[in-house]
Amino acid sequence: MNALHIAGNLTANPESRIVNGQNGANTVCNFTVASNRYARGKKVTEYFRITLWGNSAENAMKYLAKGRPVCVTGPVTARPYIGNDGKPHCTMEIQDVKELEYMGNRLDAEPQTGGQAAPGGYQDSGYTYAGDEELPFNQ
Repeated sequence: MNALHIAGNLTANPESRIVNGQNGANTVCNFTVASNRYARGKKVTEYFRITLWGNSAENAMKYLAKGRPVCVTGPVTARPYIGNDGKPHCTMEIQDVKELEYMGNRLDAEPQTGGQAAPGGYQDSGYTYAGDEELPFNQ
């Protein structure tokens, strides 16, 4: 079983393009997620390249931006390459995303296209914050 579940922040705004395939034109979106961990008392940042297709790619272009926290699940692929320094490197990619969760506060979730409705016609009518003292399991 090959499945990776990562949480982190986008390192830059997502980039998209249209590709032509057997089934016609399709949108593809790429972005990189930085995820932190601690090893031997030192913070280590690892970077994962994410590829989305179709509606998922279009939604990512609307709702994601540099610094936005996300959680991604999918199979991981290691891809070797020669860097600008002439040395071999390896990048970790999730190309077949199974789940993508947009995290962060409600204001972060506004579409980048000027506040249009979310996909599928969903309209958030707002919410009321419940402080920790109001939650039943904190008693």
